[in-house]
Amino acid sequence: MTDPNLVGGGGVDAAQLSHVDSSADVGPKKPRSLWGDAWRQLRRKPTFVISALIILLIVLIAIAPGLFSHRDAGYSDLTHANEGPSADAWFGYDNQGYDVYARTIYGARASLLVGVFATLLTVLFGSLIGIVAGYYGRLIDSLLSRLGDVFAGLPFVLGAIVILTTFNAPGTNPGQVTIIVQVVCSIAVLTWPVAMRIMRSATLVAKQLDYVKAARALGASTPRIVFRHLLPNTLAPVLVYATIALGAAIGAEATLAYLGIGVRPPVVSWGVMISDARDYFRAVPHMLLFPGAFVTVTVLAFVMLGDGIRDALDPKSR
Repeated sequence: MTDPNLVGGGGVDAAQLSHVDSSADVGPKKPRSLWGDAWRQLRRKPTFVISALIILLIVLIAIAPGLFSHRDAGYSDLTHANEGPSADAWFGYDNQGYDVYARTIYGARASLLVGVFATLLTVLFGSLIGIVAGYYGRLIDSLLSRLGDVFAGLPFVLGAIVILTTFNAPGTNPGQVTIIVQVVCSIAVLTWPVAMRIMRSATLVAKQLDYVKAARALGASTPRIVFRHLLPNTLAPVLVYATIALGAAIGAEATLAYLGIGVRPPVVSWGVMISDARDYFRAVPHMLLFPGAFVTVTVLAFVMLGDGIRDALDPKSR
């Protein structure tokens, strides 16, 4: 006898049956990777979105400053010296008649270049030393770790003063590229031990995992184990450090320029502008406030970005 619930108005129609059949055929969803899951978490964080937008804006300013200022960094009009912000010059003029807004826009390039290349050198060199020390262990680990301790024990400002004054003897007049290269190398030389320690710790944990032991048992070469198995699984903590270190390197550039040993004219950077304004802050405060605000906001954006990435890549923090 036919069940009345299967016919007529109260029955299940063909569309519903086909939907049930099709849904039953769907297998389990493929699990997301660590990076895919991290990206899903990051998109939900307002701090990450805000910091990413700020960084993108700063990068765009550095790449194409002409889009944001109709004047170049060398524009000067002494008749407007020390004038405050106005419709003609949004950030005012400095004591030499330079447009502070134009110099702030064009100064983003040098500051960002120093931060990016110093961070790249720091992470690449420190990660290389760290993964070698963690993988081989024993004597090599001890020697490389003690070498890192020596550089980590050097005070940053004192070390930078020694390095930069050594390369810039009195009477020398290096070019813009040489000045930036010297500052980048100085920052990298004094900060690589942090990246080394992070990579070493991650490598010590990763090399004890089963897939690394299996690769070694199957006769995989050392370069294959390091680059195919260890490096992809130790990259996350170093990436977090690199994001935060980039902001710190931009702050370090401003610090060294303020002390008169870092980036200096004819290079235009936020640090150079802050250095030029240190003796005029009381009389012309806008000379210092605007480039200082750009440094602060940029460093804060990179720190916020790094915090967001760290939380997304660390399952324990969720």
